[in-house]
Parts: sequence; C-alpha cells; structure tokens
Amino acid sequence: MKENIRFSNLDRENTIQKLSEEVFDLVIIGGGITGGGIALDAASRGLKVALVEKGDFASGTSSKSTKLIHGGLRYLKQFDFWLVKEVGSERAIVHKLAPHLVLPEKMLLPLIENGSYGKWLTSIGLKVYDILAEVSGDDKRQMLGKKEAMKLEPLLPKKILKGAGYYAEYRTDDARLTMESIKTSLNYGTVALNYVQVDGFIYDKEMIAGVSARDVHSGIEFNIKSKYVINASGPWVDELRTLNNSNKAKRLHLTKGVHLVFPQEKLPIKQSVYFDIPDGRMMFAIPRGKVTYVGTTDTNYTQDKNKVTVDIADAIYLISAVNNMFPKIHLELDDIISSWAGLRPLIHEEGKSTSELSRKDEIFVSDTGLISIAGGKLTGYRKMAERVVDRVATRMKEKHNIELAACTTDEISLCGSDFKKFKHVKKYIAAVYERIKEDGFTEYDAWFLVTTYGKQTETILENYGNLKETDNVIKMAKAELHFGIAYEMVQTPMDFFIRRTGRLYFDIDSIKILLNPILEEFKKVFELKNSQIESYREELEAQLIESSDFTLRRN
Repeated sequence: MKENIRFSNLDRENTIQKLSEEVFDLVIIGGGITGGGIALDAASRGLKVALVEKGDFASGTSSKSTKLIHGGLRYLKQFDFWLVKEVGSERAIVHKLAPHLVLPEKMLLPLIENGSYGKWLTSIGLKVYDILAEVSGDDKRQMLGKKEAMKLEPLLPKKILKGAGYYAEYRTDDARLTMESIKTSLNYGTVALNYVQVDGFIYDKEMIAGVSARDVHSGIEFNIKSKYVINASGPWVDELRTLNNSNKAKRLHLTKGVHLVFPQEKLPIKQSVYFDIPDGRMMFAIPRGKVTYVGTTDTNYTQDKNKVTVDIADAIYLISAVNNMFPKIHLELDDIISSWAGLRPLIHEEGKSTSELSRKDEIFVSDTGLISIAGGKLTGYRKMAERVVDRVATRMKEKHNIELAACTTDEISLCGSDFKKFKHVKKYIAAVYERIKEDGFTEYDAWFLVTTYGKQTETILENYGNLKETDNVIKMAKAELHFGIAYEMVQTPMDFFIRRTGRLYFDIDSIKILLNPILEEFKKVFELKNSQIESYREELEAQLIESSDFTLRRN
C-alpha cells in the first residue's frame, strides 16, 4: 500500500473542483472516526467515495474521548454482553492495524471497602470479560492481593484497599486514528476535504442524490452528486436529519465528558488505574509521556455544540475524585495544565440516566434515502462502518443488482504501521532515538514521533535534514508541520497543535516555544497576510487559556 499520498489544502481548489464535477457512489458527511472508518470500508469495497467535514478532521468528539480502545468493563454491570464482546474483540484487531497508535495498557482496578466492585464479582466479571473479548496469554486478567496492588501502584489508599483486578486495555490517540483511517482510504480513491459545510441536500424524484456544500474559508458553494449519502456527523446528526425532514422517532441525547491533564510529578502514578468515585461512578487516571490525565464526567448537555468547555464544577469534581482515591495526592485547580471536553452522541431513552444510556450505535434510514448513524464507541468504529456499508450494499443489490464485496478492513493496516523490518514498535522507537539523540533530542522525543506518526517518521526526519534552522527543536516541529501540510490537510495552526500532534493536551509548554516559528512558517507556506497570522495567534492564545487557566473561572 502506498503511503504519503499527497493530501493538502494547498490543492484545495482542485479538490473542490473534483468534488463538484464527479458523481460519487457515496458521500459521507462527518470527518470523525465514524466517517473515516466508513470511508475506508466503502472505498476498499470498490465504491467511489467523497468525505466532507465542516471543521477539521476529528475536531468534534473524535479528538475528545478518553483516548482508550477499551472493552467497556462497566457495561457488564448493565448486562450488555453483546457490546462487551464486540468492542472487546475489536481491541486486538485495531492494535494489529495500527500498532504505533493503539498501545497495550494494563489497567488496575482497585478493590476498596464499600466500593463498586467486590472481589468475587470482580473476579467473575473480569473472567467473563476475557471470554467475551477472547483475551489470551499475558493479557488475561489477574486478581491481586493488597501487597501486589500496592507494589504496582504505591499511591493507592492502603487503609481501605483490599486488592485489585489487573487486566488489559489499549491506549490510543483518537484524532490520529481518525486521520490515519482517512489517509488509508485515499489509497482506494476517496476524495476528502475538511472545512466544508453541508447546508442541504439535492434530490432526484424525491430521493437524495447528493449534498449542497459550502467551502467554509472561501464561501464558494457547490454540489456533490452521489447515489447515497451517509450522515456520520456525530452530535450534529439530528440537525442534518432535520434538514432532510426526517428527524422523527428516536433522537440524540448528548452528554459531556471532561478530562483534566496534570504534570506527571503532580500525579505520579506508575500505571493506568480505573477507580471508584464516591458518587458510585468510575473514572480513569492514565499516565502518558510527560503528563497524567484523568476523566471522565458524564452529564447532560443542551448548550452550544460548537463550543464545549470545561466548567469549574467539572474540574472540582474530577480533582476531588482523584484526591479521594489517592490520599497522598493533593491536587488543586492551579495544578491543571490542560483539559478538554467532548460530547457523546447517545441514543435517547426515556427514563434513563446518562450513565444508563446504551453505547450501542443505531442506523436510521429516511424515506428519501438519507442514511444516518449515531451512538457507538470509539473502540467499535470499524464494526459501525461495516454495518453502515452493509446497509448500502443491500440497497445497491436490491435497486441496481450490484453486489459489493464483503468488508476486509480487519486486514487493512493503517498508514504508518509497517514495522516489518523492526518487528516491534519499541525497536523502531529505539532506532529513531539513536538517530536523533546527537542533536539533543530525548527518548521522549523519539517516543512522541513514532507513537504519533509511526513509520511516517521517516518522512519527517527527511524534512528535518533538509531544513535550515539553528534550533533543532524548532526545526523538528517545522518538519512535522511540512509533513502535516503536504499529507494531512493541515489548514490552521489549531489543526497542527491540537489534532495532528496533541501538543495542546500532552505537551502544552512546547506551544509557547513553537508558537512564533510555526506561525511564521504558516505565513510563508500559505502566503498569508499579517492580519490572518494575528488572528491565528489570538485564537491559539485564547485556546491555551481556555484549556489551562482556571483562575479566571474561579474568580
């Protein structure tokens, strides 16, 4: 499979022309993980696919999850065995497809006095979890005594700790997983573009025959003709169903999930922990590089979907939960270095609380043929895509006697995942470190490059070698930026700092160093005016304050 297919907003006019002139089998609205998964599934089965996203790719829910490919242990308590089996089994598949992005992460489940999980039920539950998810080898669950649990995580509450469950999960970068899924679909002919708003639908004999779209940056309006349209817009699914006059029966129920980021030294846990909150909920604490992040909340949300923020009440709630579980830790609001808040587009069920709502996905087909998908979990994105494309395949068979091939995405490796020469991601990280350490880079820098870009790190290092810049840190960031502009549709500095590199969340201090050089590079590459650069600067600085400064909200 060819990697590094040019995918650049420098070619935006040509891409819009292609979208407006060609006739597609399928238009997908929504460039999150669901839309990206559908694009890869459909295109790899031979469909001619277009994908549009009103913001940046993964700018909605798909960059604001807990960033875990996990089996949903808590759904056993709801007896949702089907969901546990599906997403549990998917973990190993997605790890195989992108081993640099989906990393094994052992999870510790402390058993405490009067906690949510007792020893016997936890043992049985984790055993069922292993069976449903087909877990094998060292990943199988273990039940630990108090001493064993304390050895793994010394910060646990010794007085009330009774033991722990120890089981396997996987950590990911949700935005990168989305990006690589979309890029991989390019190998099969997908035409994709970010910052394209769908304002309506076009019809032929009362059936959907495409979408009316608008370039968010230039304001240019154009139509995309297509045999089928899939609405995979996450929290905005109902808005598009309303445009189609089909927002009937079931509707979305949005809930907000908040995560906080702390310096590793402020919350120095040795490994990931899934623990009790006094109100009966559970939450995660996950070490990642230089930081530890915690989450999540689960509250009803009815406000502006385009501006979801972390309230001070959310922050206090999570901090209190951490301090309660780890008595040696005394976190305060001032310790927060970053944060994010995202929406879960769940299917509404009367009489159920947010935590009781099912995480299953559902497909709605309107009388005019609009296919909408909502609900679901990050972990199950590939199976969600398969179900939607199967629905399209059924309609194609019935209407046109065209038979599509079966789904093969469980065998399609994502961009950046070819580690055959090195056999393992860790060996490639070590090799990259050997190549860059003489320039003052650390093992963390090598880990960051590989777990962000995989084998595409080779292109970045090639860019690095060709750039003229005295400061090596700035030179490497510029090398990343040039890669993102050429191959990942980077259009704004926010795309780069938030979705492509995750720096806003996991290395926020680096932005202060890189802000001016990166803005200068944007100005040069995109030939921008000073006024546009200053607008970007203001937007970034506002985002930095919103993510990290809770002093203003407290006052």
